Amino acid sequence: MADKVKTKVLVIDDEIAIRQLLVAALTDKGFTVAEAATGKDGVAQAIAQRPDLILLDLGLPDQDGSETLKALREWYRHPILILSVRNQEETIVSALDLGADDYLTKPFNVNELLARIRVAERHYADEEKAEAVFGDVTVDLPGRIVKKGKKEVHLTATEFDVLKTLIRYTGKVMTHRQLLREIWGPNASEHVQYLRVYVGHLRQKLEADPNNPRLILTEPGVGYRLVKPD
Repeated sequence: MADKVKTKVLVIDDEIAIRQLLVAALTDKGFTVAEAATGKDGVAQAIAQRPDLILLDLGLPDQDGSETLKALREWYRHPILILSVRNQEETIVSALDLGADDYLTKPFNVNELLARIRVAERHYADEEKAEAVFGDVTVDLPGRIVKKGKKEVHLTATEFDVLKTLIRYTGKVMTHRQLLREIWGPNASEHVQYLRVYVGHLRQKLEADPNNPRLILTEPGVGYRLVKPD
């Protein structure tokens, strides 16, 4: 039997101690790890090695990590997770808008990082599936049919579009701006209230307790995240 192909991770971070920590933790979990200390070297290594996932710091010595993120997202379609000491809301939102799949602030918990990596991997592996299941909620994407338990739930066209977009990025924080652009187009990017209304409708129809949602979570000041309940 052939050995399982290991997931290849590229760490782009100028802090030697952080790189050593990540190499040790990820290698122990069966990943192969490459390292880069600058943004330009990180992009070059990404082109040469084609990693399955990238961990990117924003405070790089040669250029801001957001510039590295932009350069990568011109062609790289696998997950990119940000690891940064910057915890300002606008910085997090900007990174997610530029195409980051997730954002963890330093210092971070290694187990949480590994969990976020698993979520990102599942998202990219599952995004072509025709059916999505979240607890007792089942969504037939091609048929646009939603069931809660055995009972079909009626969603308006827009409600389904919001749900479908969240499903496409399961586990990832979607900013208000990203969701609005995906569903209503670029001219609707400031109409956050639209989103609140439709997310509220979805919670009323799909959540066991709409006031304490377990499927569609709010990331305060940022956006929403659709998760699979334990």
